[in-house]
Amino acid sequence: MQKSVIYITRKIPRTLVEPYEDTYEFRMWDKADEPVPRDVLVTEAKNADGLLCLLSEKIDADFLDQVPNLKIVANMAVGFDNIDVNEAKKRGIVVTNTPDVLTETTADLTFALLMATARRITEASDYIKQDQWNHWSPFMLAGSDIHHKTIGIVGMGRIGEAVARRAKGFGMKVKYYNRSRKPNAEQELDATYLAFDELLETADFVVSLVPLTAESKQIFNKEAFEKMKRSAIFINASRGGVVDEAALIQALENKEITAAGLDVFEKEPISADHPLMKLENAVCLPHIGSASTATREDMISLCFKNIAAVLTGDEPLTPVN
Repeated sequence: MQKSVIYITRKIPRTLVEPYEDTYEFRMWDKADEPVPRDVLVTEAKNADGLLCLLSEKIDADFLDQVPNLKIVANMAVGFDNIDVNEAKKRGIVVTNTPDVLTETTADLTFALLMATARRITEASDYIKQDQWNHWSPFMLAGSDIHHKTIGIVGMGRIGEAVARRAKGFGMKVKYYNRSRKPNAEQELDATYLAFDELLETADFVVSLVPLTAESKQIFNKEAFEKMKRSAIFINASRGGVVDEAALIQALENKEITAAGLDVFEKEPISADHPLMKLENAVCLPHIGSASTATREDMISLCFKNIAAVLTGDEPLTPVN
């Protein structure tokens, strides 16, 4: 009996593939850190039954028209804005993502980004590397306190709640905005629901954890940054598309807000000459929210479980459509 073919768009450790090798034939892009070229992806996917891909792969109608055998697209991410889910559904192709397994790790990174930005950690490290530390003064590299401040979380999903738990450990007041209220979070985390504008006006830290949708696209725009306190710090660990980047750059340059910590950008990857990289009050990371070894292995494992379920006629564990 011929094995079903699974194509993986990045090189991953063989140990993660081995449990499934007796059942499936695996093909894999041979570079771990470079995206598979579009033409190679199409050629390989034409003969594949399952596809394990990353956010960098655009799975649109044109692509789906060329892959008649494909039964499942397993996206190694919580978000799936790289996939035209409706077009996949029309063709009977299942789309899955990887929620839950990366919640705590992404919350860790989000809070680390908040702390690094508030306390100017990267600036301070560069200060020594550039051999500038030849004196001490009372306000040298003085940053913002975190304890007992107000955090405003936009997008109170799993990761938002995990960030709120960390904030409570710092004695922070937790405010949130979400499409729907979360009574359990309000009770368990002593979180207060606010309208979006009110959250912007009152929070010391505005943290974006909202998924990218038509409604949330560039929700953080010029008007949003103008509503924030001048002392506010903006953190984005969701999707770059929820921010009007030009407006953010202007807000940072004009000191309309104090600082920003960013793990995601409008167009990724960004280069060293990106305007945000030239600002001392911006901490920029290369989209590493879930980047711990254990979590990335768990994400890949969940992708395989979803693929195996669909290819054997069972229901996937984490379907999007």
